[in-house]
Amino acid sequence: MAEITLSYVVVTKNRLPFLKILFAHLLPVLNPDEEIVVVDGDSTDGSKEYLRGLYDESKIHQFISEPDKNQAHGWNKGFLMAGGTIIKKLIDDDVHDLNAIRKCRDFMLAKPEIDICISNNMESRLVNPGQTGETGRLSYYRQWKAGQSKTFTFSDVSMLIRRSSLSFIGLYDTQFKMLDWEYSLRCSYLNAKIAYYTGFNSLSVGTPGNVSSTATRELFRKEELIGKTKYEYPGDGSDISTWSRIKIWLGKTYYHLKNKKTSLLDPGLPAADDLESIYSSYYQMLEDRNKAGDWTFIYDGDDY
Repeated sequence: MAEITLSYVVVTKNRLPFLKILFAHLLPVLNPDEEIVVVDGDSTDGSKEYLRGLYDESKIHQFISEPDKNQAHGWNKGFLMAGGTIIKKLIDDDVHDLNAIRKCRDFMLAKPEIDICISNNMESRLVNPGQTGETGRLSYYRQWKAGQSKTFTFSDVSMLIRRSSLSFIGLYDTQFKMLDWEYSLRCSYLNAKIAYYTGFNSLSVGTPGNVSSTATRELFRKEELIGKTKYEYPGDGSDISTWSRIKIWLGKTYYHLKNKKTSLLDPGLPAADDLESIYSSYYQMLEDRNKAGDWTFIYDGDDY
């Protein structure tokens, strides 16, 4: 049996339309040295049964379905279940470039001292799929590497983690709703070994019903105060990661938009055929963007 070099971890609850799209793209190209770990939060929309079927057919490798106390709790269970050398979380409603992810995995395997690899990120809104943008944290990463700041923030949508490094950087803090913000501050504050890939291994999609959409301004302020105090973070204009704020806004406003073709199963989602078409275009956009550039890895001040 091949050694598992990469564990894809998916944590989900009641997101069946997105799961079907994700696995339609992932399962046909899965490699023997990769595994899929799925943590379902006791879904009631058919996700649990769909995932159980994939597990019974040995298409996914590890699967549990049970209530989670919160989002961080679910991801922590998935990380602890993972058996791969490198862990990559796959968010159910986002788009992921497996070729770019595997490049990051291979770079980490070649340099075993690296704890984390992050990348630039594309983004879009499901209400306006033809419009995409790009985000990155490279300038803040360079400042941090140069010792000009003790911490910097990044979204975990692009993050790969070395499983053995969890004993140093730890799991997600279940106290936080904006868990990637706290986690990035902690990892950088601890001076974890972080590499930066200038390509794009993900495209974040703002969709209704995501966990972040339930966050409030008061919760933001509370978590910001804790994070800034604990990690000596002065802020950089995006105290809670920019994409988390965008996704929260999208989740809160999506249902107020009118004149959109919707699904009978979920009035906030496009019909199934439209959703698949939109996501196919997203996958193509991400693939084309990565093919269009000469991307490098930045680590310890050097480009690779």
